[in-house]
Amino acid sequence: MKKFAFLFALMFGVMLAFAQEASDLQEVQIKTSAVCGMCKKKIEKDLSYEKGVVSADLNVETKIVTIKYNPKKTNVTKIKKAINKAGYDADELPANPKAYKKLPECCKKDNKIH
Repeated sequence: MKKFAFLFALMFGVMLAFAQEASDLQEVQIKTSAVCGMCKKKIEKDLSYEKGVVSADLNVETKIVTIKYNPKKTNVTKIKKAINKAGYDADELPANPKAYKKLPECCKKDNKIH
């Protein structure tokens, strides 16, 4: 019976810790220069590798990416820099020129196709 009570208390403690961590998340919306579905995939994939980013969802029509992140592990400036390194503008910060040149033609903001 003591083992059962101990296991129950341990499980409850773990669940409480995860619930606390989830409530500490913050959300930010960043305007990008994304123009197509390939841009969406690249930005979301690159942000998934960024430490502290929990989720990223880009709306291609509005060009706004909504990001949930742990502020203890990252911040908005680091997230914007990750978007820049992927080759895209992030709010007022312009894309990294080398990364921008590597983007497919359909992903370039000055492409006349879009």
